Amino acid sequence: MSRISEDQVKHVAHLARLAISDEEVQKFTTQLDAIIGFAEQLNELDTTNVEPTSHVLDMKNVFREDKPGKGLPREEVLKNAPDHQDGQVRVPSILE
Repeated sequence: MSRISEDQVKHVAHLARLAISDEEVQKFTTQLDAIIGFAEQLNELDTTNVEPTSHVLDMKNVFREDKPGKGLPREEVLKNAPDHQDGQVRVPSILE
């Protein structure tokens, strides 16, 4: 018995705004059914002594500590701005 129907594949394609042919519907139904089957195999594994993880590798935060510091001088920042006025960067208006 198929775990996914052609109607479900058509529905998902419609939601994704994809135009797919009847051949593609059959192909995707078969492929998605196989993918669901592989995922269901994971339910057969005994995971009673396995701790939940968010990543398979033991990853650590490599970011620096967030400490406040002195910023760049205004003149140095403004010399990189294409247009500035009165100590502020000027940008094109987006509102009418």
